[in-house]
Amino acid sequence: MAEELALLVADVFEAAGALRRAGEALAGAEGQTQARWQLMSVVSEESLPVARAARRLGVARQGVQRIANELVRDGLAEFRDNPDHRTSSLLALTPSGRRALEAITARAEAAHRVMGEGIAQADLATLRALLRRLTEQTDQWAEAEAEAEAEAGTATGAEAEEAKRGTRSRAATDRLPE
Repeated sequence: MAEELALLVADVFEAAGALRRAGEALAGAEGQTQARWQLMSVVSEESLPVARAARRLGVARQGVQRIANELVRDGLAEFRDNPDHRTSSLLALTPSGRRALEAITARAEAAHRVMGEGIAQADLATLRALLRRLTEQTDQWAEAEAEAEAEAGTATGAEAEEAKRGTRSRAATDRLPE
């Protein structure tokens, strides 16, 4: 079982690389990057503070802040007042940002039809369910390991905090481009 799981992990990394390259090509055709596409997607349904968008994406806030600033500079997003927090603005798409996201999404849908040719819908659903289960179990294992290290006094503050947060939220994976 451990050997098969190790091979699966290698396959997932390989697939992630291929999908990342495809995502860069899709976004690049519209003058964007995959990182910008992902952030636009995350804030497409509701405006979010940069820190919350970063948590949904499972990445560092500083990197997301840089990308958010670029989107604002390019007129694809804007910062709005946050009624819940004076010092934490909300990132929202502009009409230009929505058009850019729609164009990338349309390209992605066409690409996904080609990529998925010959794979049954039921097989894709089963694979997604298994990957979600593996992700949850991996996150649970990582959290338990971090807690054990924290109790033993060997974890850094950042590692302990990351374990509490989890590395990916369900909301993040639902909102990422498929």
